[in-house]
Amino acid sequence: MLQTEIFNKNVEAYDAWYDNYPEVFQSEVAAIREQLLKLPEDIYGIEVGLGTGRFSEALGIKEGLEPSEEMAKKAMNRGIEIMIGVAEKLPYSDYHFDFLLFVTICHLNNLKAALHEAHRVLKPGGSIIIAFLDKEQSIARQYEEKRHRSTFFKNATYYSVDKVKDLLKNAKFKDLEFNQTLFGELNEIKEIQPTKEGYGDGSFVIVKAVKK
Repeated sequence: MLQTEIFNKNVEAYDAWYDNYPEVFQSEVAAIREQLLKLPEDIYGIEVGLGTGRFSEALGIKEGLEPSEEMAKKAMNRGIEIMIGVAEKLPYSDYHFDFLLFVTICHLNNLKAALHEAHRVLKPGGSIIIAFLDKEQSIARQYEEKRHRSTFFKNATYYSVDKVKDLLKNAKFKDLEFNQTLFGELNEIKEIQPTKEGYGDGSFVIVKAVKK
């Protein structure tokens, strides 16, 4: 609840980050899109914890889930249909979606529970795509060092690739595929960066996995 209130009270400051770092945002969008393009056409999915809808809008995702009502209002203004709720208790029936996108796992209260819920609501063979800041790379380390001065990241939890792998496998996902972007320090990124396969070099990692 504390996290939700922080986001409710700081919507404009949150949204301004994307305007302040446009090349970073576009690099992230390009890397996520590369994983989404691996999915079949004309399938049904949502972004979970979509914030103000920046990623959903850029990626053409029409629906999403968001716990912060004020953030959800901003997303709805971007033309996205919103359900209010939390990732750890998804308000959807079993076998409902073809894919789910997560971009803000550092703000979840319980990633393990969220992944088990994701598995429940995905159809057999459905895909989960998770984009996250790798705990072991420079940008997450920078945020960790400045945690006490940050409105949004003081309560964030960063994950290593190995931890995300373990959690996905424990939640019965398979066929993990990785790509990455954001090479170098945040303030040094002044152009849209390429996407590379794998992980270990870029701060922003995307993994696609399939429900067993």
